[in-house]
Amino acid sequence: MIFDPDMTSVKPYFIQALHQWISDNGLTPLAVVDASYPGIRVPDGVVEDGKIVLNVSHDATSHLQMDEELLTFNARFSGVSHAIIIPMEAVSAVYARENGKGMMFDVESDAVEEGANTDEAEKPKSGRPNLKLVD
Repeated sequence: MIFDPDMTSVKPYFIQALHQWISDNGLTPLAVVDASYPGIRVPDGVVEDGKIVLNVSHDATSHLQMDEELLTFNARFSGVSHAIIIPMEAVSAVYARENGKGMMFDVESDAVEEGANTDEAEKPKSGRPNLKLVD
């Protein structure tokens, strides 16, 4: 695979397509999110083992929006409405609750740690693609 810095990430497109496919089949789409990723906004107490599993069905959310950068929606937690903001890069999986069909993704932070070599952080990773089908 050739790295092309002018191309946008394919990950948001896969996430949107999986959400649509799961919903079209009458199942419940769940998103697994890396809670340590910068920019996440979720209510206190929903993070377990550094992860969040969110029901992102149209029935469980309102104002659901997905674009190339963010997954945003309003949802109720313990009866209280919260605005949820998830950077697309923080999503590590999307799957159907009822049968587990979906896909896993790598979570890579764009944030460069203090003291890290900027040139190293900008180099593309080589090797095989990192997407997995969850059966």
